[in-house]
Amino acid sequence: MRLSQMLFVTLREDPAEAEIPSHKLLLRAGYIRRIASGVYAYMPLLWRVLQKVSQIVREEMNATGAQECLLPQIQPAELWQESGRWDTYTKAEGIMFSLTDRQDREMGLGPTHEEVITAVARDTIRSYRQLPTHLYQIQTKFRDEIRPRFGLMRGREFIMKDGYSFHATEESLKETYADMDRAYRNILTRCGLKFQAVEADSGAIGGSGSQEFMVLAEAGEDAVMYTEDGQYAANLEKAVSLPPEPIASAFTTPEKRATPNTATIATLCDLLGCSPTQVVKNVLYQAVYDNGVTVLVLVSIRGDRDVNDTKLTNELTRRAVDYEATTLIALDVPDTEAQAKWAAKPLPLGYIAPDLDDDYIAGSKTVAPKFLRLADNTVTALKNFVSGANDTGYHTVGANWGETYTLPDTLDLDTAMVGDRAVHDPNQTLHTARGIEAGHIFQLGTKYSAALGATFTDEDGKTKPLVMGCYGIGVSRLAQSAVEQSHDRNGIIWPVAIAPYQAVVVVPNIKTEPQMAIGTQLYEALNAAGVETLLDDRNERAGVKFKDAELIGIPYRIVTGRSIEAGQVEIVERATGTTEEVAIEAVVSWLQAKIAAAV
Repeated sequence: MRLSQMLFVTLREDPAEAEIPSHKLLLRAGYIRRIASGVYAYMPLLWRVLQKVSQIVREEMNATGAQECLLPQIQPAELWQESGRWDTYTKAEGIMFSLTDRQDREMGLGPTHEEVITAVARDTIRSYRQLPTHLYQIQTKFRDEIRPRFGLMRGREFIMKDGYSFHATEESLKETYADMDRAYRNILTRCGLKFQAVEADSGAIGGSGSQEFMVLAEAGEDAVMYTEDGQYAANLEKAVSLPPEPIASAFTTPEKRATPNTATIATLCDLLGCSPTQVVKNVLYQAVYDNGVTVLVLVSIRGDRDVNDTKLTNELTRRAVDYEATTLIALDVPDTEAQAKWAAKPLPLGYIAPDLDDDYIAGSKTVAPKFLRLADNTVTALKNFVSGANDTGYHTVGANWGETYTLPDTLDLDTAMVGDRAVHDPNQTLHTARGIEAGHIFQLGTKYSAALGATFTDEDGKTKPLVMGCYGIGVSRLAQSAVEQSHDRNGIIWPVAIAPYQAVVVVPNIKTEPQMAIGTQLYEALNAAGVETLLDDRNERAGVKFKDAELIGIPYRIVTGRSIEAGQVEIVERATGTTEEVAIEAVVSWLQAKIAAAV
């Protein structure tokens, strides 16, 4: 392609809307154009990148025996209501674009396709002889993000590969899950990205286990916790750890003490001269289920630790059935206005104890009459600890479980922290890095097949629900992740495998006949040899062309400058900035060798 014939517009200044380097560079280099909040046009250069990423994904998926298909983007609400996720996606998380058609039927634009593919399987799979089978698609998805940001990282419309496998047994699912683990590692490696596979929370997708593939970058929205021995890595939402050992308490007998103006752990410990590791703080949450029932949740956790909201959400979702509900649609710390709707009297905020009386909850048909009391594992072994006294300005010191307070149901609700000891080896400590979630694989089990009635007949003639897995990788997000991970102050540095073009021939002065002739000759020869090449034949200053070549990040720049008089051209490698004089007749073979080594 000749740049003089391409719709090619670059910007010299960073757009005001862009916050992170990759977003700024994709806009400045003319790869994307904003149409609306979270909605972008993919311009010709980026479309070539996306096609290359898609092809790598397609090749690796096909190599595992997966079959490509295409599913509808518009989906009937009935399918999502069968799975129990309609309210989750339209109300709780609120990320589905929903609409009503002219025949008054509720529909949604697909943020994901578990329901649709399960319906397809329900209609087509009858026998174990058809299993396992694995279908995937590469398609546009829609999610109504509350705050779209970072360009293609968190948009409202994006391109994604999502795949779904069906099995007769959990063992068969695990085999495909392992295949997808290898395939995703291959995809990211072939795309030239540094990444980390981590244990992950399954979120609204559900299932028994999942793993994320994080592209490592400072602008990543996710925190990755890992150990230096390489034996453990997890998303912060999922990470587990061994917190520091608690410092022994100096209190020996239970006693109610005046502790005025100590509504925070820091002020309390200063006053009492104790360690936060010997404090049990009690955090109040308000959970709202899809049937309209509100549950007040009291979580007891060690004073130096924080509640992991994702772990708490998962536990409350699991307990939905206890309140005749299907799913959790909201979880937050109730403010004064929220408390006024259910509190029978003012709460002793900052001084709450694990045994806060249920009579603080006013009688109501929509509010559970008792607190749901949970405790994090960090408090179970504490002795002679400090906690609230349910009286503003007072705490209890020297408290013990089984004596002063009843120990609630205990589980892991703790947020892992940098410096914590690793569960697999206490000699290892947790470190953190930032990551961009590029892929996520799930072991779904029978969550969707059981709900939608997708069954098969096994070898013994028994009817069983299909065992499922699902596997997603963000094609457009992966492309921007490559920019976020690889750029400098001059622009993008594309990995060779996914660069829109592998080389650009820059003619410094198109009015100088030898420069233009050699440039055109090399341009045609390189393309004929399979080296994807641009020709910058614009009537612009050489400096402008050089800056644009660096900005758009083409891996190799060939300059037909003064060195052509000696039968050579200058080739600049974008990634390293190194320059080499290469004989004109050797340019094609030189570049072919470089590209072959890079991909």
